Amino acid sequence: MTASSSSSAPCITGWHHSQFGKLDGVDPEVLIGQVAKAAIEHAGLQPEDISSIHIGTFNAGFLYQDFPSSLVINTLPQLRFKPATRIENACATGSAAIHSGLHAIEAGHSKHALVIGFEKMTELATPQVGEILLKACYAKEEAGVPGGFAGVFGQIAQAYFDRYGDQSDALAAIAAKNHKNGFVNPYAHMRKDFGYDFCRNVSEKNPFVAGPLKRTDCSLVSDGAAALILSAADVARSMPRAVQFRSAVHTSDYLPLSRRDPTQFEAASLAWKQALAAAGMTLNDLSLVETHDCFTIAELLEYEAMGLAEPGQGARVILEGISTKQGRLPVNPSGGLKSKGHPVGATGVSMHVMAAMQVSHDAGDMQIPNARYAGVFNMGGAAVANYVSILERIS
Repeated sequence: MTASSSSSAPCITGWHHSQFGKLDGVDPEVLIGQVAKAAIEHAGLQPEDISSIHIGTFNAGFLYQDFPSSLVINTLPQLRFKPATRIENACATGSAAIHSGLHAIEAGHSKHALVIGFEKMTELATPQVGEILLKACYAKEEAGVPGGFAGVFGQIAQAYFDRYGDQSDALAAIAAKNHKNGFVNPYAHMRKDFGYDFCRNVSEKNPFVAGPLKRTDCSLVSDGAAALILSAADVARSMPRAVQFRSAVHTSDYLPLSRRDPTQFEAASLAWKQALAAAGMTLNDLSLVETHDCFTIAELLEYEAMGLAEPGQGARVILEGISTKQGRLPVNPSGGLKSKGHPVGATGVSMHVMAAMQVSHDAGDMQIPNARYAGVFNMGGAAVANYVSILERIS
């Protein structure tokens, strides 16, 4: 954990983000090299300045090529002989790679850490993608869930509906909000403002997928990569930009849903409490949040986990406009996973890049006016691995 009281917390000093989407004919190795080279240049560094490489990818069968930790050296031979490690933690893989870099800096082993997140998912048919993603469930009990992870979250949504009533209006409003936000994100996979009515109603183009979840409630199968540079605080302050981690927290919960209340993301709630406490802040201090909306029901539950609403009351956050770009706490001004896309290993890095852009006032049409503090929540599985970061630009 990085504490707010310490002026020595590592900083994000450079970044780069690829287009997300169906990247036909794009070699993952080339994609990794491109984002790494551009992030290093954005930080004003040379490849020789990098102390360690931390690469996040889920893979699990998306690509035959595994063991990707040193692939970036093919593009940037100056990185040869630098320590390079592959990190994986399901859909939180990107944040896990960031934590690996943070720990290397905090331990004094690295001055500048290169973090890369990537995934190439679309080379397989959708049913195969679903089977691979379902490997991140508790296989002994959940491997046979129809619909893959959509089926898992469909069960979560149904349990929530059974307890608190039909939330279809709220889920449609979340989907519509994120697609509207993603429309102005140049990196987004789906840049289309569908509107509330399309997201709310079942149609040939928006059928039910799993339980009460429709197609517009589900994030996209995407390819993409993102990279960032983490630097020690003593050198970061003299660099072109420095976005500091006021806090960075990781909590984990039981993998089996049978051992938890599926309608509450308890470990996510704990991560938020710990991160805000370590940052010396409350939720009211944040300018925006990038949260893990792999499914719209996840964003609804995350409103409650972060403390925007009591259990069962998450719908009011979106229906009252609190989480819109004009609201009290904009959530997913990038369009989130729902619109931006969800290349698994890239997601956590992407979310931190989007948040860093916001607090640096470098987010273009996505920009939240006067953004100062950004929260990031990235999770693996159904709130099993939970990462919360609080970011602030200091120079």
